[in-house]
Amino acid sequence: MSTRRLIRQSETTTRPPGSEGNGAAIPVLSDNPAIDSMAAARIGPLAGPGGLTKRAFDVIVALVALTVFAPAMLLIALVVKVDSKGPVLFRSRRIGRGSQPFGMLKFRTMVADADTHRDELRHLSEAPDGLFKIQNDPRLTRSGRYLRSTSLDELPQLLQVLTGTMSLVGPRPLPPEEDALVEHDALRRQARPGLTGPWQLAGSWRVPLSLMVKMDDDYLANWSMWLDVKMMGGTVRHVISRRGV
Repeated sequence: MSTRRLIRQSETTTRPPGSEGNGAAIPVLSDNPAIDSMAAARIGPLAGPGGLTKRAFDVIVALVALTVFAPAMLLIALVVKVDSKGPVLFRSRRIGRGSQPFGMLKFRTMVADADTHRDELRHLSEAPDGLFKIQNDPRLTRSGRYLRSTSLDELPQLLQVLTGTMSLVGPRPLPPEEDALVEHDALRRQARPGLTGPWQLAGSWRVPLSLMVKMDDDYLANWSMWLDVKMMGGTVRHVISRRGV
């Protein structure tokens, strides 16, 4: 299944008749373990050899990418350190595989005390369905604006792909407060969160939460190694065009 077809299918199947897609109900699984097991079985393509193939691909590509980008990452680290006070790396608390929390690594793009201003800026959020995202966030540093626009702030996540915390392609890792909005959705919890995924190619934070969940589910149910390769290619084009995340 092509990446565009997967995105179009998710958009079509998520929206109820007569809706514009922004008020669609979030897919919720039953609390019945038997029903949850049936839903989890949809991850079939990633069971057994498929999962091993994906993991091997992740390790090889992450190793190559880290080797290629190592000089750039060192330069970025120096720029971040000189540009503003605070650590070079930032750990963003996210929910990963098996509902386990983890600290998603990024180059720091905001002032050191950015989190303390989150609540007072919430009214400026431009993301739908309770997600938090400000496109021109006033907390961004000078270097942070460039890193965000080129997605270079995401490069440290290659280390987490290498260790197995993340995958190159997979469901979008959400902060705990946003993940709680889809807490009954078991399917996306069966896979490692991705550095990129269908949500990225469709517009990332601009995608309504309900549609994002559907896109993640469709990706897992229709997974193939070729689909991952195409999504990575689309992500490279996405970054080169400087559309940001």
